[in-house]
Amino acid sequence: MKKVTIKFSDEAKKIFLFLEEKSPYSKKERMLFDAIQHKIELIKKDRQYGIPISKGLIPAYYKEKHNASNLFRVELPCFWRMLYTLKEGEQKIEIIAFIIDIINHKKYNKKFGYKKH
Repeated sequence: MKKVTIKFSDEAKKIFLFLEEKSPYSKKERMLFDAIQHKIELIKKDRQYGIPISKGLIPAYYKEKHNASNLFRVELPCFWRMLYTLKEGEQKIEIIAFIIDIINHKKYNKKFGYKKH
């Protein structure tokens, strides 16, 4: 079985570090930070843990900026989402789970073009 390595995009890393910094002082940020860490461990055990997003629904932004040809969504508390794409690693026995975004529900809807009803 191939080893799964987790890497963050600059945007996702910024959110992750913000949540880590605020987590000792805020229950919401601590809950999100802990959930992200837990979900990362689940992705390491099963690289296809997340909900796959149809190739036709992957936003152009992710295709262009991160060369994402596949995309998985992971549900987080407070209607947040973590999005990741899988890529071949530099070694033939490695898969990179590249976390490209950690966003709230409003930003998720905007990036995917969903309209507010």
